[in-house]
Amino acid sequence: MPWQPFQGKAVQSRVALITTAGVHLNSDVPFNMRDPAGDPTFREIPADAPPGTWTITHNYYDHTDADKDINVVFPFERLRELAELGEIGALNQRHFSFMGHILPPHIHTLMHSTAPQVARLLKQDGVDIAILTPA
Repeated sequence: MPWQPFQGKAVQSRVALITTAGVHLNSDVPFNMRDPAGDPTFREIPADAPPGTWTITHNYYDHTDADKDINVVFPFERLRELAELGEIGALNQRHFSFMGHILPPHIHTLMHSTAPQVARLLKQDGVDIAILTPA
């Protein structure tokens, strides 16, 4: 069955994207690719950052297609379209990106520091739905 737009009243939710694809703004410090255990930090991506100002720093997956269309791993433009159509509520003012290749000792940092920090920020922003796009 082909996708049909929602015909009822859209739920007024606040939606945020979280990716492990290593997406970040061109102006951000890239994720650390020299550490074989990965980089447990995150990057904040403002909702008003125009397409074309994002890049990917991640050597642990083939992002050839994502380099051509970032929506493959970070479907922000598709969510923006859904919000404009009233299919979803508002997009959050910021979204988050991690590098998905994390090994010890950085798993502890991710689990006990950076991931909880992002969770607090999402809660502070009033996010109802967080969509995780793994790479």
